[in-house]
Amino acid sequence: MPIDSDDLDPRPTVARPPALETLSVGDLEAYIAQLEAEIARARAMIDAKGGARAVAESAFRRRETE
Repeated sequence: MPIDSDDLDPRPTVARPPALETLSVGDLEAYIAQLEAEIARARAMIDAKGGARAVAESAFRRRETE
């Protein structure tokens, strides 16, 4: 059986969240800020993908009505 190249690619890993008990209040606030920034980045990507989808759907709708 041949080896598939997908089997050789490393899979991305998700970092484990830090142990919150060991963080100071300042570190916890910084951690929350990092998480909020990442959430904003993910929401922006969702919006961008949603916009592209809407454009594609409208293009297909125009073709159906023509």
